[in-house]
Amino acid sequence: MDENTWNLKGKLALITGSTYGIGLSIAEEMAKLGANIIVVSRNTDRVSEVTKKISKLGVDSYGIVTDVSTKKGRKHLFDSISEKFDKLDILVNNVGTNIRKKSVEYTYEEYQKILDTNMNSNFEISRFAHPLLSKSWKGTIVNVLSVAGLTHIRTGSPYGMTKAALHQLTKYLAIEWAKDNIRVNAVSPWYTNTPLVKGLMENQDYYDEVIEKTPIGRIAEPEEVARVVAFLCMPASSYVTGQNIIVDGGFMVNGF
Repeated sequence: MDENTWNLKGKLALITGSTYGIGLSIAEEMAKLGANIIVVSRNTDRVSEVTKKISKLGVDSYGIVTDVSTKKGRKHLFDSISEKFDKLDILVNNVGTNIRKKSVEYTYEEYQKILDTNMNSNFEISRFAHPLLSKSWKGTIVNVLSVAGLTHIRTGSPYGMTKAALHQLTKYLAIEWAKDNIRVNAVSPWYTNTPLVKGLMENQDYYDEVIEKTPIGRIAEPEEVARVVAFLCMPASSYVTGQNIIVDGGFMVNGF
């Protein structure tokens, strides 16, 4: 086995929403594989804590405090990156939020918040990152989506809308940016053991129904999603682009 094919040594990875849940696990997994990590979150204390934690894994770690759901926050992110780096190897668009309501119950502000956080940030950050990824010569983007973008899972419809849109964006950018040697892929998890779904999983009836629909018989752990993301960023996946890898314990192919 060529060890250079199965690691991320020396790569620079920007991971949004990287202080909790799946984003934190992605940052840790990539750091263990040798990548230097740019940690991004709105929470100053968490950015500081996670940056120190990542550095203990033997790589460089840089923290940027900003709200990527806003235009101002996205500009600040890339102004900060451009001051320190002249290229970027990996972008993981992980930041996301959800408000679980019936469609007729959303306020416009709630609806807009979900779109800005999940969809608009992803599109704009990818565009800002493009020139930096192009300089890498082997740039990689991974978008963290959800099976909610592929089927109905009783969560809020705006959340499902944004994830479906990002599935399509993944395919478009993969084709458009292939000439720049940028690969673009996505992962779509099913329920994962993160703070975002903790309340739902504490409802025993709902949890039992989720498990009944999941052939593997449990929800995912964040590191199980992170490992798939890491693979899509490795040289080992160099011929994979435009794909959406479903990480769901068999949920999406589970018939009657």
